[in-house]
Amino acid sequence: MGNSYAGQLRTTRFEEVLHNSIEASLRSNTLVPRPVFSQLYLEAEQPPAHTGRPGNEEEEEEDGSESNSPPVPYQMKPPPEGCCTTDGFCQAGRDLRLASLTSDLLEPPPGFLLVGTKAPGLPDTLLVCAVDRRFLPDERGHNALLGFAGACMGCGEKGFRYFTEFSNHINLKLSTQPKKQKLLKYLLHRTPQGQLVRGAPIYWRGPDSRSRQTPSNTSEGHVTSEELLHNPGLPAHPAHTPGSYTADVPPLTNGSHAPLSQQPLHPSCTLSNGPSRPTVIGPATHAGPPKKRHRGWSPESSSGPEPAAVNMPTSSSSSSSSHITRNKTDSAGAVSTPQGSSLTPPSPGLSVLVPDQLLHTCRLQPVIFKGHGTLPPLVGNVGEVCVSPLLHDCYQSSQTLPQVYQHYGPSPIQPLSTQMQVLLTVYYLVQLGPDQVPLIEDLEQIFMRSWRESHLSEIRQYQQPQPSPLPQPQGPSSGLTLPQAQPLTPNQLPWLAQLAASSCGAGVLVLGEGSSLAQGLAEVFSSLMEGRLTHTNYVVIICTAAAAGQETQSCVVVTGKHQCRALAESMLSPAEGLKEITQQLSSGLTQDLTAFCGSLGPDGDMDSLLNSVTMETSSQPSPLSSSQESAASTESPKTHTHRDTRTDTHTDTRTDTHTDTRTDSPKERGQSPKDRCSEYCVEWRQVRPIQLAVARKLLSHVCAIADSSTQNLDLGSFDRLHFLICVPPSQITFQQTLLHLWNSGVLQELGLEQECSSQQEGERYVVKMDQDARARIDDLIQEAHRNTYTLYILVHDHAHWDISSGPYSGTGDAGLGLVDRLLNSPQIRDAPNILTLHVTSFPFALQTQHTRISPYNEIHWPSVSNNDVDLYHERTRYFGVSELLDSAHSGSGLPLLRYDSSFETMASALEERFPKLHSAVIRTQVLVQQYSVALMAVSGRVGDSGEHSLHKHTSVETLEIVQSLLNSAQRCPAHHGHMVLLRIPSLALAAWAHQRLTNVRKRLGLQEKFEIVLGNPSRELSIGACFTQRIRAWLKVQDEDWVPRTYLELEALPCLLILSGADPLGESLPRSLKYCDLRVISSSYLQRTALEQELGLAAYLVKAESQESRPPHASGLDSDLLESDPDKLSCTDNEEDEGQDSGLKSSGLRHSPPSPTRPPPDRPPPDSAPPEQTHTTPPNPPNPPRAQRRASKSTSSDSSSPRTPSPLRSCSWSRGVNRPPSVLLPRALYDIMTASDGSGLPRCTSFLPHLSVSWASSFRPLLSKMMTCTEQSLYYRQWTLPRPHHMDSSNRAAEGRADNFHPRRLLLSGPPQVGKTGAYLQFLGILSRMLIRLMEVDIYDEEDINYSAKEECVQYHPAHSRWPDPDCMRSMPFDYTIHDPKYEDISSVYCPDYTPSTDGNPRRQEEVYLRRRTARIKLSKYAAYNTYHHCEQCHLYMGFSPRYQMYESTLHAFTFSHLLLGTEIQLYFIIPKSKEHHFSFSQSGGQLESMRLPLASDWNPDSIKSPIFTPTTGRHEHGLFNLYHAMDGAAHLHILVVKEYEMAVYKKYWPNHIMLVLPTGFNGAGIGAAHFLIKELSYHNLELERSRRVEGGATAGEVWPFIILSDDSCVMWNTVDLDSLGSSGPVERNVSLKHVLQHMEACPQLHQYALCGIRQWSSRGPGGGGGSGGPQREPFSRGHLHDFLLLNVELSQHVQYDRERFTCEDVDFSLRAHSAGLLHCRFNNYSVMKKQIAIGGYLTFIIKTKVSDVPTSVQPSQYICAPDSKHLFLATPAQLLLEKYLQYTSQHLFPLSTDNYTHPILSVDCYLNLGPEVTVCFVSSKPHSINISTSGLLFSGLLLCFCDSFVTPGFLKKFHFLKGATLCVICADRSSLRQTVVRLELEDEWLFRLSHEFQTANAKEDRPLFFLTGKHI
Repeated sequence: MGNSYAGQLRTTRFEEVLHNSIEASLRSNTLVPRPVFSQLYLEAEQPPAHTGRPGNEEEEEEDGSESNSPPVPYQMKPPPEGCCTTDGFCQAGRDLRLASLTSDLLEPPPGFLLVGTKAPGLPDTLLVCAVDRRFLPDERGHNALLGFAGACMGCGEKGFRYFTEFSNHINLKLSTQPKKQKLLKYLLHRTPQGQLVRGAPIYWRGPDSRSRQTPSNTSEGHVTSEELLHNPGLPAHPAHTPGSYTADVPPLTNGSHAPLSQQPLHPSCTLSNGPSRPTVIGPATHAGPPKKRHRGWSPESSSGPEPAAVNMPTSSSSSSSSHITRNKTDSAGAVSTPQGSSLTPPSPGLSVLVPDQLLHTCRLQPVIFKGHGTLPPLVGNVGEVCVSPLLHDCYQSSQTLPQVYQHYGPSPIQPLSTQMQVLLTVYYLVQLGPDQVPLIEDLEQIFMRSWRESHLSEIRQYQQPQPSPLPQPQGPSSGLTLPQAQPLTPNQLPWLAQLAASSCGAGVLVLGEGSSLAQGLAEVFSSLMEGRLTHTNYVVIICTAAAAGQETQSCVVVTGKHQCRALAESMLSPAEGLKEITQQLSSGLTQDLTAFCGSLGPDGDMDSLLNSVTMETSSQPSPLSSSQESAASTESPKTHTHRDTRTDTHTDTRTDTHTDTRTDSPKERGQSPKDRCSEYCVEWRQVRPIQLAVARKLLSHVCAIADSSTQNLDLGSFDRLHFLICVPPSQITFQQTLLHLWNSGVLQELGLEQECSSQQEGERYVVKMDQDARARIDDLIQEAHRNTYTLYILVHDHAHWDISSGPYSGTGDAGLGLVDRLLNSPQIRDAPNILTLHVTSFPFALQTQHTRISPYNEIHWPSVSNNDVDLYHERTRYFGVSELLDSAHSGSGLPLLRYDSSFETMASALEERFPKLHSAVIRTQVLVQQYSVALMAVSGRVGDSGEHSLHKHTSVETLEIVQSLLNSAQRCPAHHGHMVLLRIPSLALAAWAHQRLTNVRKRLGLQEKFEIVLGNPSRELSIGACFTQRIRAWLKVQDEDWVPRTYLELEALPCLLILSGADPLGESLPRSLKYCDLRVISSSYLQRTALEQELGLAAYLVKAESQESRPPHASGLDSDLLESDPDKLSCTDNEEDEGQDSGLKSSGLRHSPPSPTRPPPDRPPPDSAPPEQTHTTPPNPPNPPRAQRRASKSTSSDSSSPRTPSPLRSCSWSRGVNRPPSVLLPRALYDIMTASDGSGLPRCTSFLPHLSVSWASSFRPLLSKMMTCTEQSLYYRQWTLPRPHHMDSSNRAAEGRADNFHPRRLLLSGPPQVGKTGAYLQFLGILSRMLIRLMEVDIYDEEDINYSAKEECVQYHPAHSRWPDPDCMRSMPFDYTIHDPKYEDISSVYCPDYTPSTDGNPRRQEEVYLRRRTARIKLSKYAAYNTYHHCEQCHLYMGFSPRYQMYESTLHAFTFSHLLLGTEIQLYFIIPKSKEHHFSFSQSGGQLESMRLPLASDWNPDSIKSPIFTPTTGRHEHGLFNLYHAMDGAAHLHILVVKEYEMAVYKKYWPNHIMLVLPTGFNGAGIGAAHFLIKELSYHNLELERSRRVEGGATAGEVWPFIILSDDSCVMWNTVDLDSLGSSGPVERNVSLKHVLQHMEACPQLHQYALCGIRQWSSRGPGGGGGSGGPQREPFSRGHLHDFLLLNVELSQHVQYDRERFTCEDVDFSLRAHSAGLLHCRFNNYSVMKKQIAIGGYLTFIIKTKVSDVPTSVQPSQYICAPDSKHLFLATPAQLLLEKYLQYTSQHLFPLSTDNYTHPILSVDCYLNLGPEVTVCFVSSKPHSINISTSGLLFSGLLLCFCDSFVTPGFLKKFHFLKGATLCVICADRSSLRQTVVRLELEDEWLFRLSHEFQTANAKEDRPLFFLTGKHI
């Protein structure tokens, strides 16, 4: 379609073709004349002409826009986790912007050139990169190799072979496929001063290509979204489709574009824009074939000349839209003065006299559109003429070229000429229908399309930025220039315009013979007075016969009655229109209209008929229906005399005290079982999953603001939350928000329920934006200033309501500008603890070029489903505006969105009869009359013949509405019914309609059948007492004084709601809404916000489960047709020619049986009568209505169903609650809303978004159907400007800034009635919980385990001892038992002095589902923090130092050798510039030599001597590495030990931390490898430092040999306050880490200790679990140490951590260190709190197979297999598999050891976790080792793991084993396994079998481990 050609122009003279076309159109007998120039476009099979250009096909392929189809969205590869994604930086975080690198000495690799790359996200910035010169063109645009080779000049990464890969690396963030021809723009070179600047452009198609770039396709509109959003000068617009609403006039060749030296005649070229849509552009010479996809090209197609042509478009526009609203009287009064300072003032004596009695004679008020030239002043009866500047403004804006075409000197691009604009205007008016009103938007788009296609090639030239206005070379070699067509001269204009106008008869008249506009206007007024323009809608006056040198003048006079009325009313602002309506009502101008409407012609008079009905009512019961009578029998009988004698028209508000004593009250009736409906439920109190999802999105955006580097919000400093919700000045909306707030539970979550004991007391948190709001806002500002630790959320709901500027509005209009004066005040703007949240359904007016809200702070309501997949498990489905519009096009059944042709006919007739009255007054009168007549007809009080005669005075739609309203409540025992919404914007008209309908209801005796509610935004809801009692019974409210205050509380009440007010103010409607009658709303104000908010009243939530078998768009369509619903008549009259009788024939369709895919909703039981007959009826009911008789028959036919549903299925409310309401629109709005523009979107989306904004340029594209909400926001931010009275008009960006966004302002947008209030209330709740959560953390709170009550209480140190005594510590026995609660599920270590408890573990019995117990602890001022903490004190610590650039660090290698590894180990240090003083470097090359260590004698109260090493993995965000507060500001050396593959992400989050990067081979290693390398590196560094210090004169022993090994979850530290004792013992207090470390470092004779540590905190106090069991706890103990160690690397140099271990490496190290004679010491008066971090860590193991990378469920028994067997291999380290296998299956491997503490397993030289059921006895085989006494001990098993040479047969013979004990020998390979068995002579005492040999489930290349088991003989 995009490359097709619909036809070509014949080679005939233009005039001949034009005359033939017009003559054929005039002879046509069709109702609508054929477009004038349709014959110019002939066979599509002819060879199409093509605008060619030289160049190879590969180059042309890069040009983009190959077809009319939308561009395929490009999905950019997601960046690696943790990399930089900032525009202008590469993924490594290096700056690439030319402005930043202009002074840097950048050296590209050999053979590479520095190139400036275009960045879409930074339109004014070039990025510096290096590209291989072989892939760049030379200065002639040739010799560029295909492909790409580039290098990043930021991080230095090379080897990019694909431009896609390179564009991802430099964060271009493209929406289309990356192409080097589009993005590599300029060469870069250095100036003599050494500055890197932009050089010559890269000519991909030669230096002259800019003057000859013709696009490969001239289809309009299909431009990529990237071009639309980043190129403001691109006047693109979507392609037009057949049947679209936009007037589709093809652009003509603009003669004024041709230069003077150009030849007058040239060949022309016609290109297709789709089927039957040729368009004409300027002619071009073919220099080569088109693209290879253009198969229709032939060399001969460019040889013949083609005449210019035009095409008559089609349109269906039906109303007008004004960009500038003006008072009609002001416009008319101003016509006697010159119309603009820029125009030539009129000559004196050329004024035009407006005749008297013009309106009375012609019955219309002409509208004059100013065009070109100066409109002569009008004198005389100017009040009856309207002058509009819209056409003049449209002409002016279409002649103002965008700035992109004005910055390059002389340009061939020129705006449309005056003649072309006038001619296009005539074409547009010709194609309008007789009842259609011109739309300026349509004409503007026609101008743009014509201009764009006339200059398609030149526009392409300016799509790519150019460095400077270079002079074009002259002569033949200057390139191909597109010649222009022959200019359209002023003399040709009148007869061409008349020729075009002749095709529509007298509809458009062109006056072109006059010498001045004054003469033409005088002739028009004369013709109007003489009645010669009765059938003429438009008169176009063209004046070209003026003196030489004067420009063409023109104007358009609208003379059609319908068009004049619509245009005149559109010139009034909405406030002025409502004011005029009120004035007409108060002045008595509507009396004639009221009298005329009250007359029914031959059928009598309305009042007389009502009087007769009133007299009949007093003598007989209501004949409404038998079912109504039976239902009414349950109500209290009232004497009709009492009803009739009441003079108050508001009889529904009375309290009836005259009830029969035998009848229950309405309240009692509602509570009786007989009158209870079990299907009634209120669902507006529930919180839906999608609301929680939106609340979390809001929370994530708030966290993003807090996490940003701008430091605009410090969430960590707030300890509580306060909020204030600002709503429009609507009492209903105010009470509705209170209702939601009270039911949401937010007040309880915020701890405010004590302050608010009732719903009404919650008013302190909600404020109406009226004059009383100022005091509330001022109080909030002062409170926020006092309470700096409280975060205040200011919620601005319905934010699009008042966007007027405060200074502009002044104090004249109450309410306008108040939001600007209060919410945009400097006090709120500058308060650091106030965050503003704007909530709206229509955010368009807040998304301008001067908006205060950042696009990154916008939250859009998400889609519930994606590809039919329910993302949020919603039980409801939203049915909104788009679904309503889809229903109008579905074609299946009666659409939900429709218009009423009968009503439109009546209203049009009255509008012609009463031309002075506003159309809203007339339409309201007609509507009220139709409702009144329908009430009389449906009530059945006028008889059958009278009923039939009344039907012709109303419409079928109105009859259906009234029928449903009256009958809906009769079939439900609880009288549940439907709501009908009648929207009347004028308050005065709404009050009149309410009074009239209430009076009719009273006189018909229907006061208790339904309620009529007047919805006035400034007044509270008023409901009759009897209806209030019903609602109170339904909602089970006990309070007798309760009254409904919101529309939501009217759920299931049969009522007619008259909603008034200029705009809806956020009122939510109940689910019982069935009809939304919008037939009275204005069709004059065509702005997107105004239209969509009216339709938004019908938005609905449909239960998802009831829609399973229906397509999404038909959820509410079939429900009206498939149900046998007697509430509805059987037809509507959407077609003008369709009469009432023809509509009634469709009753068979309306009463078709229910669909088999869903149960019938209203079938009665088989043995019961239809719903209408379930109550007793009086004999011979008088003439039931015809619709009811049909309904009874229909429902009876369904009664034979074998299904037996509940009898309450007859409830109309329960049947209709799951189908959306039907919407009735005015015909004009219906045509607009159901039409589509060229992009497939509804026509209303292309309108101006709001009256307070204006378009930035006429050269704008249309919205695309593929745009997301975010892209629409960017569209409006680019193309709309706030008007002076908009509150954002003063929000200008400061000097040097591109925007002026407020950093603490969010925007939540979502469709109307979707649940935004519930979402932001939930957001307030979870934000409050998060603030509390930020101040609290989950701390492991567990007692020490495995303490024996039989232990002897020996006190080695006094309780108040500050430091341990080494001699006492050596005398203290080593405690082999493990007491750390985290090791509760590992094997216990055998200790002779320990007796295990036989009671089991009580914690496991109590807390089955809780793995480890935690406590919520508030963070102290000495806590360690993760990356989410931001405060001003941490700026320097985190790297925000003005001395150093962020991310400025260097990478240094550090190599040392180790005997155990046998090779050199190379580690890498990442050292920030601010931390280089901790290291020493060589003076020659700056190589890293060592890490500086202090001397033992050094002491500084503000410094820590021991380096802190923290091994970490997977916790770059959550690891507690911010020790600034924990150290209390003390200087310290902190090193993060990370794996190589995590280096980048840790560096990103912690740019100012030193990092030690482990070698590549350790990426899959466990915590043992990290501790091993830390310890060995520290010892090697100690030796280096000693050498360095010796050279400086110090002794080697003075260098500090200690390091700190700290877990990454240590959050706080405590000390026992020995001076204060609590009730439970000593009291602990929080201290800084600085205090703990300085105390330990100051310990006397510290060098004698190899390991020092502290205990883990427990809320049970330091004595919990004991260690001593006595009243005084031992302050120091000797045993296992975990998590936080002070390690002496000198003493422990011969004891290494096991580098292969994944678990229990600290237990293994402690046992081996003790056996080596090293001294341990735990400071029991200090404790560490460990935070529970569920993410990452070394204990997170993933077991996965080699087949798939997805973690799978693998049983522990599958961790091993028999050697050489076919087994599923696992991609997991062998050591981890072995440890996990032994942990989970040891009870089967060592059966004698299970729960046998007295017979442990002997483990030699290592400790392995064999599960909690097994006890391990550790012994060391090393000489001089310290082991426990094993004499007399029988072991149940033997574990030999990687035995060294110290394990000998003689060593093993010292130990004795039980018979049947198990042996397990573990080795690295099978050969070592056999050698170990032989060397240790194990076969002498142990029995082995071949089947007992196993290996870990690893492939051979993964080096599995092998083990052999045997039994003791």
